[in-house]
Amino acid sequence: MSAERVHRTTHQVIVAAPAGVAYGLISDAPRWPLFLPPTVHVEQLDFDGDHERLRMWATANGHITSWTSRRTLDPQRRRITFCQELPAAPLRSMTGTWTVEALGADRSRLTLQHDFTVTGGHREDVAWVRRATDTNTRTQLESLRALAERWGRLDDLVLSFEDTLRVPGPAELVYDFLYRIGDWPEVLPHVTRLDFTEDEPGIQSLSMDTRTPDGRTHTTRSVRVCFPHAGRIVYKQTATAPLIAAHTGEWSVVPDEKGVTLIAQHHVVLREEDITTVLGEHADLAGARRHLRQVLGRTSTAVLDLAGRHARSAVTLL
Repeated sequence: MSAERVHRTTHQVIVAAPAGVAYGLISDAPRWPLFLPPTVHVEQLDFDGDHERLRMWATANGHITSWTSRRTLDPQRRRITFCQELPAAPLRSMTGTWTVEALGADRSRLTLQHDFTVTGGHREDVAWVRRATDTNTRTQLESLRALAERWGRLDDLVLSFEDTLRVPGPAELVYDFLYRIGDWPEVLPHVTRLDFTEDEPGIQSLSMDTRTPDGRTHTTRSVRVCFPHAGRIVYKQTATAPLIAAHTGEWSVVPDEKGVTLIAQHHVVLREEDITTVLGEHADLAGARRHLRQVLGRTSTAVLDLAGRHARSAVTLL
């Protein structure tokens, strides 16, 4: 076995929140796509209460990377260790530790340490990994700090909902419409521009302009991870519209003996400081939640309707 040099990075942040709150956020990895900007998607493969295995997708220096990690959770010591069992190139290994230290009843220190080696030890690869690790870790810690310090109001700021539609058609045709996002500007009136790339099968990066009912146009950027055999497409907006701090979601096609159920899920963190600017000086958080539920629900329902129509028309032609 070659002996590549082990590189270590350590980052810390002081959080004006109880240590238990900070630990709760870092232990809940499936919610990281909504809470941590670099994380695109997390699939929890195994979990027994103390040990878990995760498949993760994240941005790194402008690229989408994916790996599988094992984590050991120790809530008593507020400590989580992790090891990437299938690191993304150019990594040869990546391990690390999350630690939360109580500094008082309402103050804590959150530390994230990484130890990594790079295949061949090439200087430019080490610099690439260190830059990605430093950038992502600083962003993660700042997001965790902000979330922990708003923990008492987080339930009001997070909005989750889903819309469903029954379609008497084959799942393959419905999924095909949802997957071929490059065709959406031709059939969806609210989509005025869409550019996307798929450098790796099933990983789509896109930039999209959409027009709201009041005539305004917003540009969003997203990453989509597609699971055709499971009939799922998950996504994370990496650049959001006004009023939205974070937005993740999923398109699901669930077949049965009579057809399919289409499901559009949304998970949103509201950007509270935008409320009066976007909705007027008398708007409040409850009104912002209703507004987003209506706007996002309307656009996702339009996509579901067209996906169902695509499947029915294709069957008719056959």
